[in-house]
Amino acid sequence: MRKRNAAIWTAAVVSAAMVTSLGTAGEASAAAKTLVVATNGDDSAPGTLARPLKSIQKAVGLAAPGDTIAVRGGTYALTDNITITTSGTASQPITLGAYQGERVVVDGEQLPASHTPVGGSIPRAERGAIHQEASYWRISGLEIVNGPYGIYCDGCNGNVFSRLSTHDNYESGFQLQGVSSNNQILNLDSYLNRDPRKNGESADGLAIKEGSGTSNVVRGARLWNNVDDGFDAWKFTSPILIENTVAYGNGFNRWNFPDFAGDGNGFKLGGGTPAPAVAHTVRGSVAFKNAAHGFTDNGNAGALALTRDSAYGNAGTGFDADVSGGTATLSADLSVADGKAVARGSGTVSKGNWDLGGTWDASSVLSTDPGALTGPRAADGSLPPAPAFLVPRNGAAIGARF
Repeated sequence: MRKRNAAIWTAAVVSAAMVTSLGTAGEASAAAKTLVVATNGDDSAPGTLARPLKSIQKAVGLAAPGDTIAVRGGTYALTDNITITTSGTASQPITLGAYQGERVVVDGEQLPASHTPVGGSIPRAERGAIHQEASYWRISGLEIVNGPYGIYCDGCNGNVFSRLSTHDNYESGFQLQGVSSNNQILNLDSYLNRDPRKNGESADGLAIKEGSGTSNVVRGARLWNNVDDGFDAWKFTSPILIENTVAYGNGFNRWNFPDFAGDGNGFKLGGGTPAPAVAHTVRGSVAFKNAAHGFTDNGNAGALALTRDSAYGNAGTGFDADVSGGTATLSADLSVADGKAVARGSGTVSKGNWDLGGTWDASSVLSTDPGALTGPRAADGSLPPAPAFLVPRNGAAIGARF
């Protein structure tokens, strides 16, 4: 049975918040207000359903703990990035999301930092179509495109990011860094992100990197066709939990960059010079048809735990845990048609189909067709079912299940 996320924040959350926050005349209550934003609004308006604000930034600036920002459908073309610096609280988070499931596109194409030249650097404050340095937000149901990063969150704690789509950005689709703890990234779709200024060296689907902080969770994400890696934990010194997540097609030069530098791993689980030893956990996840490895320690000698994961058709190694003295534990994992099934370090505990004997190839599983898994998500935002994908024909209890 595939896992379902009990903590999904959908557009229905925003609708429910509006029901309780808006009075019968559409005016916000004094205790916890709802601020409505629409493309035909006015930033001098009160932010009601009848008289909405025009910009998301204006609503963000007015929001206080417990408030809800409900964004009507349409494209919000930014001339300055959305900057979030006011925090909610654990008991009164601030909610930002699409109104009643309407399609909201946040477009950063006009931001100067989106077009940083080759070899240039993006100033920290300009990173992200949404740039967040705040805690206890619930952000859901937005589509974020063409930004200098999609979402960039630095020093963020206790946030829930759900049902977001970050694609075609000019750096990583979503990056969490700095001292950041207790964040949940749920049901993220992040794809076709690229970095012309670095010829593909650093734009990942999802990066939790260059920082620290406990209890960060990734669940139900799909990270595909990004120029560098699907997931990257470069220089993050605290354990991250990844579950029920898919990374595929990463690391190919779809943009014809000169001096191409994309890596192409599905899940890059550490790295640095020197690489910190960190015990990241990946469960029930799959990496397929990436340009390099499916899952790689990338020099991380920590006690990685990879359980019931699957790798298929990756050009490199399905499970690359060959750092000298590394203490990774691979348990009930599956590799099919990878360049190499597994690379073990001297301290690696390894249990997968490669230890079961026999021949393991595409005919050993019920299906190698990922079509169902890459299709539309379920109504609750969870991954679509793919009950046959990479499931062993012999019934062995190894690999991921969707």
